[in-house]
Amino acid sequence: MRLPVALMFLLSVAFGAPAPKPLEIYFVDVEGGQATLIVTPAGESMLVDAGWPGHDGRDAARIVAAAKLAGLKRIDYFLLTHYHADHVAGLPQLAERFPIVTFIDHGPNTETGKQAERFSAEYAKVIAGHKHIVVKRGDTIPLGGVSVKVVAARGAVIDTPVVDMARPNPLCPLTKPLAEDPTENARSVGFLLTFGKFRFLDLADLTWNKELDLVCPVNKLGTIDVFLASHHGVRISNSPPLLGALAPRVAIMNNGARKGGEPEAWQVIRGTAGLEDLWQLHYSLAGGEKNNVPELLIANPQEHCQGHWLKLSARPNGSFTVTNGRNGYRKAYPAKKS
Repeated sequence: MRLPVALMFLLSVAFGAPAPKPLEIYFVDVEGGQATLIVTPAGESMLVDAGWPGHDGRDAARIVAAAKLAGLKRIDYFLLTHYHADHVAGLPQLAERFPIVTFIDHGPNTETGKQAERFSAEYAKVIAGHKHIVVKRGDTIPLGGVSVKVVAARGAVIDTPVVDMARPNPLCPLTKPLAEDPTENARSVGFLLTFGKFRFLDLADLTWNKELDLVCPVNKLGTIDVFLASHHGVRISNSPPLLGALAPRVAIMNNGARKGGEPEAWQVIRGTAGLEDLWQLHYSLAGGEKNNVPELLIANPQEHCQGHWLKLSARPNGSFTVTNGRNGYRKAYPAKKS
């Protein structure tokens, strides 16, 4: 019989045995795209998106460096959240450099046109002959040692709350929907990762109206510990009802110097009640001094940088730490009191 991870952690502490390995999440700097590498205590890995193409393989090299730092020899799962250049177009260069076993997506590209067709063709070429999983809302991704619940996919969000008691969201009546988003952003695969008491949410580039569908009129997601800012921190995502419902302790923004990190979204996230810290992959030039966090919490303060990462390490009791790969600064967040 397999013991729950939280119980294993408590037993190891009680009897003086070495604590189990933490969950590790590397937020790789791909200059305003996404490349989030998850490594579970069971030794399995999932890479969420692969950044941009070109730049002499810059993003692929940064992802491979993070994977090797994590002790990986392969990536078990690659999750494509949606078919935009900053998420999918770096995959061919990555696949040439590092083995990937299984590919996960929401099905075919919903956009048309020459660029969309090119991304689709390149993706199809990479995944040919590999294991392939198409996910829909409510599915579970079989990543060992953690629970990964798909809460949004291909424009649909979960009907059934993931929490025992879905509470009404008082911010919903105060917020108007935006114009309908016909792009792949609104079709993003979003997931909730649970490791014991620790909860992490990544909604990729999900936009305003789909966010509202998840938390209005009731909050289907519950509260979380760490939130990856939606859509790199732009104002057409990161709605007040979403942030208010999630009440994250920490937010991570995978923005670039000139992409994401918009002042309006930054202010919503930073002003969320109960938020202890916001960490950024880049200093936002649009945000200026007023709308950026202290340099200590920014992985890359300069526009032209070496691509430093942020790393999250979580324990099943709900405690976690965040480390800045540039300066080694590390902050611990203790488990919440019951």
